[in-house]
Amino acid sequence: MTNTFFTRRRFMLSASTSSLASALLAQTQPSPAGLPTRPLGRTGVRVSFLGLGGAHVGRVQPEAEAVRIIHAALDGGMTFMDNAWEYNRGRSEEVMGKAFLTPGYRDKAFLMTKVCSREAKGVMEQLEDGLKRMNTDRIDLVQFHECNYHNDPQWIVEKGGLAALLDARKQGKVRFIGFTGHKSPVIHNSLLALSVEWDACQMPNNVMDAGFLSFRHETMPICLNKNVGIIGMKGCGGDGRMIAAGLVTLEECYRYCLSQPVSTQVVGLTTMAMLETALKLGRTFKPLSQDEHQELITRLKEPRGDGRYELFKTSKRYDSGYHRTQHGFDVQGV
Repeated sequence: MTNTFFTRRRFMLSASTSSLASALLAQTQPSPAGLPTRPLGRTGVRVSFLGLGGAHVGRVQPEAEAVRIIHAALDGGMTFMDNAWEYNRGRSEEVMGKAFLTPGYRDKAFLMTKVCSREAKGVMEQLEDGLKRMNTDRIDLVQFHECNYHNDPQWIVEKGGLAALLDARKQGKVRFIGFTGHKSPVIHNSLLALSVEWDACQMPNNVMDAGFLSFRHETMPICLNKNVGIIGMKGCGGDGRMIAAGLVTLEECYRYCLSQPVSTQVVGLTTMAMLETALKLGRTFKPLSQDEHQELITRLKEPRGDGRYELFKTSKRYDSGYHRTQHGFDVQGV
């Protein structure tokens, strides 16, 4: 009796989640610039379904070229701007701020950044840094960065960071709040279980994820049921090795990511040519058919089963030095 009950309950949840995912994908709409948009959870806001990664664009030299890429992305309809307080020691936020000095560009952007501190004082200091660096009086979405440690959900509550971010939202400095992480669905699900209405949640979303510590199977359904906007990242595995190994093509990576129920997929771009490719793939996007999806999953069954192309889930090498130090780990450790 019990097993039958739980089997039926899981089936009902699965059917409900599938319906919600299909409904989100059905709300994909073209924008005037041609890059489609999707709703971001409960926010009532539509965002471009591809977003510009702040870590990558913040490394572009010279600064004028980074600004040119940001402007071209916004002009091309890629209006979701990703960033974080710690990216390139603040240069990523500064470069984006330079781009916003040109009239009209801040208003085109849905601006997201992330804070690293878990304490109230640190959260507010990092938020104020971001506002100043990016030449703005409001940030559309602020997220807790790299919730990669199992005590992060506890810390952001007990150390006051969550209360500080909620207060910043009341003050009008922040419109929406969320969190990110690339380590474990268990950590994400613990955060989603807190008594707070998250607006967004960022997580890995790529062709390998379905077979190893899967955010697609374990966390996206919870987000859909709670109407939390899903932001995908690491669409090519974070380093592109799966493409270099000849396992998948860039187009397959994009099509898989955007066929999942994400509001936006953040992509790392460092050249105008890469941006143009991303815009083209976004504008010509066609969801994977069931047969195409099954072929892709079957083809990748072995390499996706052990995490060899998602090492960020198993190694601290991919965690920022700030967070390793925050949790008492050697910055050089793995």
